[in-house]
Amino acid sequence: MKLKLTFLVAFILSVFSAKAQIEEPVTWSSKVTELSAGEYELTMTATIEAPWYMYDMGPYDGGPNPTVFTFSETPGVELVGKTEPVKEAERKHDASFNMEIGHYADSASFIQKVKVTSASGVILRATVEWQTCNDDTCLPPMEHDFVFRLNGTDGTAPADNAATTANSNIAPTPTGDPAILQGDLNEEKSIWGMIVEAILWGFAALLTPCVFPMVPMTVSFFMKGSDNKARGRMMASFYGLSIIALYTLPIAVIIFITWIVGGDAVTADIFNWLSTHWIPNVLFFLIFMFFAASFFGAFEIVLPSWLVNKSDSKADKGGFIGTFFMALTLVLVSFSCTGPIVGSILVQSTQGEVWQPIITMLVFSTAFALPFTLFAFFPSLLKNLPKSGGWLNSVKVVLGFVELALGMKFLSVADQTYHWGILDREVYLAFWIVIFTLLGLYFLGKIKFAHDSDTPYVKVKSLFLAIITFAFVVYLIPGMWGAPLKALSGYLPPMHTLDFNLYDQQTSGNSNNNSNSEKITAKYSDFLHLPHNLEGFFDYNEGMAYAKKVGKPVFIDFTGHGCVNCREMEANVWADPRVLDILRNDYVIIALYVDDKKELPESDWVTTSSGKVLKTIGKINADFQAKRFNVNGQPYYVLLDNDGEMLAPTRGYNLDVNGYIQFLEDGLKKYKEQQQNK
Repeated sequence: MKLKLTFLVAFILSVFSAKAQIEEPVTWSSKVTELSAGEYELTMTATIEAPWYMYDMGPYDGGPNPTVFTFSETPGVELVGKTEPVKEAERKHDASFNMEIGHYADSASFIQKVKVTSASGVILRATVEWQTCNDDTCLPPMEHDFVFRLNGTDGTAPADNAATTANSNIAPTPTGDPAILQGDLNEEKSIWGMIVEAILWGFAALLTPCVFPMVPMTVSFFMKGSDNKARGRMMASFYGLSIIALYTLPIAVIIFITWIVGGDAVTADIFNWLSTHWIPNVLFFLIFMFFAASFFGAFEIVLPSWLVNKSDSKADKGGFIGTFFMALTLVLVSFSCTGPIVGSILVQSTQGEVWQPIITMLVFSTAFALPFTLFAFFPSLLKNLPKSGGWLNSVKVVLGFVELALGMKFLSVADQTYHWGILDREVYLAFWIVIFTLLGLYFLGKIKFAHDSDTPYVKVKSLFLAIITFAFVVYLIPGMWGAPLKALSGYLPPMHTLDFNLYDQQTSGNSNNNSNSEKITAKYSDFLHLPHNLEGFFDYNEGMAYAKKVGKPVFIDFTGHGCVNCREMEANVWADPRVLDILRNDYVIIALYVDDKKELPESDWVTTSSGKVLKTIGKINADFQAKRFNVNGQPYYVLLDNDGEMLAPTRGYNLDVNGYIQFLEDGLKKYKEQQQNK
């Protein structure tokens, strides 16, 4: 039976992601001018892109959102007067609000005078909220934070602070924050794992039964023009580039159209929906099961014959047009085997930023196109390849087993974010154990499918593959009773979902050495948990209040149920006894899940400055991370004192245990210095 699934092309290729970076047609800068000993003038300047304009300071009763500056109450510094504009705004009658309203175009500057009464230097923080509009629309109100380093009356500068730039009186913009830059660097490192995986899948796709038979067709096509070697090589290069473009450009176009039309906030919302909502995750799970059934021989997935035939007929024209359509024919014919691979790569890249799915797709298509390009360059290489045969169907069946195993990850994400409790760790592992046991039996020839060739004996290579597969099954089995299985930590449900965790029972003695004798009973701890028997909080305000009470610094873990890298960090870095000791005894841990779908009581809802009501734990935490740190990636680790000030540059995904320990110790050292200076 042949199923024509044209719509799957558009659907699978539409999986994309974006990382929220707060951008707006207004950028802010600031400077500090010393008027006399201990007296300063702070200037905050907005640069406004045309044709946008920004409202003045108002206030407007029943009107638009004015520009408002808020300065923190800081011991040792006094505000002198109010914040004043350097130049009055142009005032016009606004028919929408039926009032006269002032607005700035191009730029606007504001001044606040302050007096430092402390002998030592101080750090003064301020926030501005503003709204921009043009003749067609208005954007939601936005915020920007300033940090001013002011010398004391004795001329000394304030102590260094992680959120400021050394030897500067001006706080950097959010994108210049060294803490955020460190997080971006760590996230940049994590993309290399995805790139390596994309390369391997690109080469592996050549061995699929939909793709491998296209090799002779490629060689035959390019042998027609073998008399002119220079032209042949040029056509071969164009052929490879066409394959890459046909895989990569549709992804890039979809992403950038969405970004241009909706902006960063919209693409971030789409990314979050694709990554965590039950509808796409269950749908992806069903698609993987569907493809697995096809690979096992239940039915054949093909694109409409008219589409393939039309492309193939145009390939006969020769030249650049014919070469392009030859590449298009390859992509269309190979879709039923490469579709699941492409979908898997793109879904896994949704933890990255706008460029990551494009980059991974570019890498995959380059690896996929490279063998065909080489065969087009050197047709004689074809004689060194094995002939098509039953081994190709075996590859397809093996991919079917892999699809079964990988597809369960999507169902697991939905199960965790919505707390269904249907796919706990031992259930998940039970499925994997059965799947890979059957795969091992298939390698031994004990299981056969409809299109398999008869093999009278077990081949040596099949025996070795069976040994590797059964060894993997043996590795999985202790996980049923709590073994951490660190190598798979990113793909398995968390440890706390086990009904019986022998591993935790054996190590639970180490979990009671918390220097706080008081047992923590945190909000949401009935359904949210920390790994390794650690105790902590899942609400920022509650955790900060407890940290102030016990006099400890704060460790914030921005995490998610569907975050693969988060689980790898917990299994490979947090599990180190030295890291556990510091986290357990020296910090108050606050784990903020950005993808949890638990709806809170109305009293806990958060209303953003734009009027949007956030009702779930995940949305509230994601909004907090984006606004406070201008980052929307996980894992993301922040060290704060119990007043909310940063102690060290932030850290993202990085499996360097010693570096992580240094990160934690730097925060502790800074916190102790602060306490001694108070």
